[in-house]
Amino acid sequence: MAVADSVPGVSGGTIAFLLGFYDKFISSVDDMLTGTMERRKAALPFLLKLAVGWAAAFLICAVILANLFDTYIYEISSLFIGLTVCTVPIVVMEERSSLKNHYPHIIFTALGVAVVPLMMYFNPVSRESSVDLTQISPQLALFLFIAAVLAVSVMVLPGISGSTMLLIMGLYVPLISAVSAVIHLELAYVPMLVVFGLGMITGLVFIAKLLRYCLEKYRSQTIYLSIGLLIGSLYAIVLGATTLDVPRPPMSFETFSILFFLLGAGILALLQYLKKRAEKKAA
Repeated sequence: MAVADSVPGVSGGTIAFLLGFYDKFISSVDDMLTGTMERRKAALPFLLKLAVGWAAAFLICAVILANLFDTYIYEISSLFIGLTVCTVPIVVMEERSSLKNHYPHIIFTALGVAVVPLMMYFNPVSRESSVDLTQISPQLALFLFIAAVLAVSVMVLPGISGSTMLLIMGLYVPLISAVSAVIHLELAYVPMLVVFGLGMITGLVFIAKLLRYCLEKYRSQTIYLSIGLLIGSLYAIVLGATTLDVPRPPMSFETFSILFFLLGAGILALLQYLKKRAEKKAA
């Protein structure tokens, strides 16, 4: 989940969905944040295991990606595309019972597809030079807080990752670089990262309860929307190179790497294998 959340493409929520514990994840987060003491105690062990693994993997990914993103942007983006493209049919197959006979709800897929390009088109920050997170200002703090709320909201959806949302807003590379810098004890980035963290906590409180309600009452609409967000995220990934400190051209057929695309597909195949193996052991 942390690897998925740290890169533009599929979300950590998608990984939880593909591995079969998404509903438990959402309900556990909701119980931990707003449930009774008894429910919190029941949710704590499960969430603690996830949190430890997520934090460790995210920090490792932040260090690696900060060093590789500029040099291998097209290869990494090709891998993201492989992950995203191959996730769509898996989500459809896993949720075929909730999607079947609810075909009018495909309008939510169209809405999800349109959201990402529209956000990139109307977002001026993604066209400017990279944001400097060492410069403390009320405007930047507010922007980071709102971005964090939006990022964590899509992060827990079985769709696009929070990193894709940050890519759309022109914050992905600055934040990954800032996390890597703090790990290396460059503390000038800490205040803005704290603001971002507070935004993530705020967003998580609201989105967990909302998603739990939507999955229980409007599951087909929610899944159709998630599929649309996944498809729409391909647009953000293709344009990912334009958000670097030194912008580069969008991905083209010449810069697309079929090898890394297949690697992304292979990662998903491995996840499906692990899921089926775990299901057999549980049975």
